[in-house]
Amino acid sequence: MRINKNFIHIKAPARICLFGDHQDYLGLPIIACAIDRYIELIAYPSKKKSLHIHMPDINDERIISIDDPIIVLSNSDFFASALKVLERYNCIPDSGYEITIKGDIPVNAGLSSSSAVLVAWVAFLLEAFGANKTVTPELISKICYTAEVLEFKAPGGLMDQYTISLGNTIFLDTVTGNHTTIINEVKSLIIGESGVPKETLEVLRHLGNFAKTAIKQIKEKFPEFDISKSTMNDYERYSHIIDESLKPIFYAALKNYEITKKAFKVMQLESIDISLLGELMDAHHKELKENLKITVPIIDSMINGAKSGGALGAKIVGSGGGGCIVAIAEPGKEQLVIEGILSSGASAAYKIDIGKGVQVL
Repeated sequence: MRINKNFIHIKAPARICLFGDHQDYLGLPIIACAIDRYIELIAYPSKKKSLHIHMPDINDERIISIDDPIIVLSNSDFFASALKVLERYNCIPDSGYEITIKGDIPVNAGLSSSSAVLVAWVAFLLEAFGANKTVTPELISKICYTAEVLEFKAPGGLMDQYTISLGNTIFLDTVTGNHTTIINEVKSLIIGESGVPKETLEVLRHLGNFAKTAIKQIKEKFPEFDISKSTMNDYERYSHIIDESLKPIFYAALKNYEITKKAFKVMQLESIDISLLGELMDAHHKELKENLKITVPIIDSMINGAKSGGALGAKIVGSGGGGCIVAIAEPGKEQLVIEGILSSGASAAYKIDIGKGVQVL
């Protein structure tokens, strides 16, 4: 038992995917960043034999007894699934806490509020009760990915948990978890909220299964095919093999992979060419809209509004079907882009900065 006489304060950021949407479930790399919107968890020791979780933002609470077996109530019960995973690391609650979780990350908007809650929860449990391994952001990432994805055999990759835990801007290998922190931050990023809930699991399963089926059809005739070594030339080489309905999805997988690699090269330069980065962001959004078809009318309108306000590039954020967009503005012209997004019917728009990863304060 690790005794904490005072309260524990955890902050976990939201995240946005800059490049690589719908790539991590294929094992392809992504570029994502933490932003300065946060979930905050504050926990005070209690004499009760329970972890009493208060969630005022959604008017809900959860009481988990520390004496009873862990019961996972649903496929979204990450509080319990995390406790199950943490048992393997000898992190076992043996004292009570009163816990409040709240924040300023919009819910179901593509900024990964649920993963931020999970990262904050796991960081709290490790801080309060210890583990048999040294606690690092990478360990928190691994535990959260296991609890959120593997335990439920859910679609999705490593992006959310690793970006939130590690913070900053990262180029992430979604197979191994290896990552490169991009030192040069992209400035003048703007978020636009549609107010329309995204459709994470349905969209991910739908598109993920289609993409994997296309790859499977190719590998049946060409076992040596490896999507991670692919180029755009592979579309002409292999597209005749796959079903007609899968061709746009296969094309988007190749094109978005190429765009992500190009963007990584641009972001590694000493001085980032934000105009070129904006062009790549537009190209990425084009694939998401036209071939993966994950946008809805309000998102299309917000993209047009951002561009009319002078955005250098803009794209949908997250799995699709609603949620948010991210735009790059010229420094000093952020307000014009914000006004353009708001005039298109967005529920909110604001400038954001790159954020730190999960913190124990």
